[in-house]
Amino acid sequence: MYKYIAKFAGIVGFLLVLPLTGFEAGAQKLPEKSVLEGERILGRADAPVTVTEYASFTCPSCAALHTGALTQIKKEYIDTGRVRLIYRDFPLDQIAEAASMMARCAAPSRYFPLVQMLYRSQPKWSQARNPAAALAQIGRLAGISQKTFDACMSNRALYESIIKSRNMASKTKQVRSTPTLFLGDEMIQGELTAARLRVMLDDALAKAAAR
Repeated sequence: MYKYIAKFAGIVGFLLVLPLTGFEAGAQKLPEKSVLEGERILGRADAPVTVTEYASFTCPSCAALHTGALTQIKKEYIDTGRVRLIYRDFPLDQIAEAASMMARCAAPSRYFPLVQMLYRSQPKWSQARNPAAALAQIGRLAGISQKTFDACMSNRALYESIIKSRNMASKTKQVRSTPTLFLGDEMIQGELTAARLRVMLDDALAKAAAR
C-alpha cells in the first residue's frame, strides 16, 4: 500500500508530503470500518426510484455531470424525496483512488458536500504537482486532519474494498467508463442531460406509482 501512496504522491515516501496549515473544520478520527466501506446514498431510503452512479473523481465528464445536470436533478427529485442516488466509486487511476479514499474518511454528513467540492475543483487538485498535498488540503476543509489523512491513505482494507467494488461493477454490471448511471437495474445509455434524465425519472416514478 505504501508503494502505491509513494508513487501517487510523486515522492520517496508518503510521510514527506508537505505539512499544511489553515482552516480545519472540527478534525475527526477515521469512521468505523462499516461506515468507511459502506454504501454512499443521497436521498430518502424509501424513495420510490433509485439511480446508481459509477464515477471517478478525475473524470471530467463526471465533474460536468455533478456540477450540471445532477445539481438540477438533486433539487427537483432527490431533495423532494422522490429519487435516491447511490454513489459508487469507479476510480480510473491512482489519483482518483486516493480521492475516493479521502472522501470516505470524512464524517458521513460531510461526504456528499466533499464530493461536490472535489468535482468543482477537479482541475486544480487532480493536475497539481503534488496531488497528495492538494487532496490533504481539501480534506482539511471537511475536518480531516493531516494525521487522519495519513491514516486514511494507508488503510489497506479501505483501498481494497474500493478496488473490489470497481472490479465487481466491471464484471457484473459491465461498467466500462464513467460516469455510468443505472435507473433501477437498467443502464442509462446516451447523453446525460437534465432534460433527458427528467423524462426517464418521470416515467420511472409513474410506473412506481402504478404498482
